[in-house]
Amino acid sequence: MTDQTTTQNKTFFGHPIGLLVLFFTELWERFSYYGMRAILVLYLVSETSGDNPGMGWSDSSAIALYGWYTMFVYLATIPGGILADRYLGQRKSVMLGGLLLCFGHGILAVEALWAFYTGLAFIVLGVGCLKGNISTMVGGLYSKNDNNKRDMGFYIFYMGINIGAAVAALVVGYIGETYNWHYGFGLAGIGMAIGQFGYWKGQKYLSHVGNLIKIESSDESNSENLFLQIFKKTNSLIGFSLMALLGVFVGLYIDWSYGLLLIAIAFAVGFAIVVYNNGNKVEKDRILVTYLAFLIVIVFWGSFEQAGGLMNLYASQKTDLSLGSFMVPASWFQSVNAIFILIFATAIGSFWIWWKKSGYEHSSLFKMAIGVIIMGFGFFFMSMAANEVVYDGSGEITKKSAMYWLVLAYLFHTIGELCSSPVSLSFVTKLAPVKYASLMMGLYFAATGLGGKVAGILGEKSEDFGEYTIFSGIVIFTVVFGLLVIALLKPLKRLTHNVEENERILE
Repeated sequence: MTDQTTTQNKTFFGHPIGLLVLFFTELWERFSYYGMRAILVLYLVSETSGDNPGMGWSDSSAIALYGWYTMFVYLATIPGGILADRYLGQRKSVMLGGLLLCFGHGILAVEALWAFYTGLAFIVLGVGCLKGNISTMVGGLYSKNDNNKRDMGFYIFYMGINIGAAVAALVVGYIGETYNWHYGFGLAGIGMAIGQFGYWKGQKYLSHVGNLIKIESSDESNSENLFLQIFKKTNSLIGFSLMALLGVFVGLYIDWSYGLLLIAIAFAVGFAIVVYNNGNKVEKDRILVTYLAFLIVIVFWGSFEQAGGLMNLYASQKTDLSLGSFMVPASWFQSVNAIFILIFATAIGSFWIWWKKSGYEHSSLFKMAIGVIIMGFGFFFMSMAANEVVYDGSGEITKKSAMYWLVLAYLFHTIGELCSSPVSLSFVTKLAPVKYASLMMGLYFAATGLGGKVAGILGEKSEDFGEYTIFSGIVIFTVVFGLLVIALLKPLKRLTHNVEENERILE
């Protein structure tokens, strides 16, 4: 056995050492992302004068930008997945993404309008290269037959995400709100640089995973450019064309930005149909289920991402933040979800293991549907909070809502997320054809991004309909949607061709 093989086979509590490297890389990447996310909207709506000036934007404009930014961050994982699958492999793509993120966060520390937009652009590109590919690498550390250990690996990986998110919101949020917004942005960049250094140093534990898989030139469906394949088959051409034409119409007659969004979605639809076309019978059935999982993801994150937009502003403007003589920074509430994940992740994971041993329904789709329902119910507490706010005749707030409503909402959001999100990541790696592993993960995160944009649209509408209506509407829709998925479980599970039926139960 060579030294390299010995290094690759080293384990940490039964898991590959490579998981530890990816754990810390993602921890610091999420530190940078969620640190910036915690203060972004607050920075945009802050007054342009004073000791810590912001951009002076309206609430709706700030939420709109947040929605666009969140969407593009995750839509960028599609070209990031193509880059990995076709040219660099996942491991090198993650390295490139980390470098772009270091540049982006560093530029945001500069107090200039050009730096703000340039920094956001670099972050979008960096997350696009890193996010989907590092998740695919986690799945690649485990054999295809070791689904349970892979699921636990994703739970551990998810812990890294939330340690970074929890610390970031507390530290970056406090520095940004209290001292200087750009100090906060700069601190997020330092975190990313630490993560990038750790990933570079840990390459010896990852040399066997995330490498470029060369495609045989005789395989026409693989060697052909994905963009060209969209126009080779009737169904992909029709799907792309209809969505693109809708985009042109919306762009010309309604809003050019939403027109461009629909054209971008047209390419995603085209790629999705191409992947379907190139599969065999079993792969096609599993791909259809994967696309339904993407729809669940859009619904989930379209609701959940209110956290960084509407709920963040609600905490700042309409929540009583006094705790004795101390004023709690609004950005600190962005850490509550991550802290709850750290507290409850193991318990939720253990619950599902017990649930499976007891013979109850335990499929990934079931867990995702339950997650949507529980997360959606969390907005019931936000409805209660909105109902507690009192206004005078001129529309000024005379009584704000209590902080515990936000905490209760985030508690249910967390439980829902723990039921749904780690499982959905693992589910995609189980169902995705190997040759399109990175692209399918990219489509997964693109669905997450579309959810973020949906969240932004809903947040904007709060000015017209009020927070109570928006929060209550989310409760009703998510519960009904989740119950509908549960009702369709049997035919959907048949389409997976028993991909999860023979999993060994962890003892």
